[in-house]
Amino acid sequence: MKVLILSSATGGGHNAAGAAIEEALRNKGHEVDFLDMFSLSSERTARLVGQAYVKLASRLPKAFGLLYKVGSAISSPRHKSPVYLANGLMARKLNRHLLEHAYDAVIMPHLFPAETLTYMKRHHMKIPLTVAVSTDYTCIPFWEETDCDYYVIPHEDLLSEYTDKGIPREKLLPLGIPVKAAFLERRERTAAKEALLLPGDKPMYLVMSGSMGFGKIHLFAYELARRLKHGEQIVIICGSNTKLRNTLQAQFSHNPNVHVTGYTDRVADYMAACDVIYTKPGGLTTTEALQMNVPIVHTAPIPGCETRNREFFTARGMSIAAQHIRSQIRQGMLLVENEAVRLGMQSAQRGHTPKNPAEAICGFVTEAVMKRSSL
Repeated sequence: MKVLILSSATGGGHNAAGAAIEEALRNKGHEVDFLDMFSLSSERTARLVGQAYVKLASRLPKAFGLLYKVGSAISSPRHKSPVYLANGLMARKLNRHLLEHAYDAVIMPHLFPAETLTYMKRHHMKIPLTVAVSTDYTCIPFWEETDCDYYVIPHEDLLSEYTDKGIPREKLLPLGIPVKAAFLERRERTAAKEALLLPGDKPMYLVMSGSMGFGKIHLFAYELARRLKHGEQIVIICGSNTKLRNTLQAQFSHNPNVHVTGYTDRVADYMAACDVIYTKPGGLTTTEALQMNVPIVHTAPIPGCETRNREFFTARGMSIAAQHIRSQIRQGMLLVENEAVRLGMQSAQRGHTPKNPAEAICGFVTEAVMKRSSL
């Protein structure tokens, strides 16, 4: 089977989900191409689209939240949005690429290529099996104006939210958000700490700011560090935000208990080692922590889908959250100190954790392609 995974670099979560699916497909011997859809126009275009999103979300979060609300208000299966029309401009380039390659399926962990393929379908261009993958615990605006063969969603509790927006129930697959195999491994925490050269007998707080380094992490880290008095360890992952990493490294250069890193491929190791994770409620990072059964404190969300992610998790006891930094820090310390609270959260997480979503998606797509080819 030959599969195309189409994404867009508007935050790291979409590409991380695509990479997890790619890993599962390759492990089964399938051929996979993974593209940023806008790279079919040019790498510069792909970069500009991603950068525009990141700048808006990080520098003007209130404006981003307002756009999300406007999108929710105008989103409808009965008419097409400017988002649909803009992505339709990629139809000819994507059509040319599909004609040059004999793909059996296209998997999309992003709305934008789903919009483009919907445009192509409505203009009678030939397309393979299409499978959209949602990376947030809500039906984000404009999914309902797409027309894919199937939609992978994070949880069965979201079925009614999707059907209420007009997406047929028979197209919905509540398989979960895909994560790489490293996040499915169960590792002993003390050994994981020692493998990272951290003291095995001290609590470790993991602070994550998302792939692009969002949020007032320097203020959060200062407040957390000054409250810890007994050799507790703090690891801060800044993603690709080099400026934030340099600032934090200078800030904590004389504190041996605070460890600052930028982009790393060892996130699963750090999650395995930590006693609590502080993270904004991005769909992918939160799901990775869920799969590893790590106690979660959700920090301030980017307004919009991350707000809904936080609501989904806190309503089911899978995380806790607070509005202010000091309250968030106290909650994390409570999870470390109070075993009953910690175990209660971990039990709630296990009750809502799907088993290997990436492999489930791989299996479903394989069967769907075989069924389609036999018709």
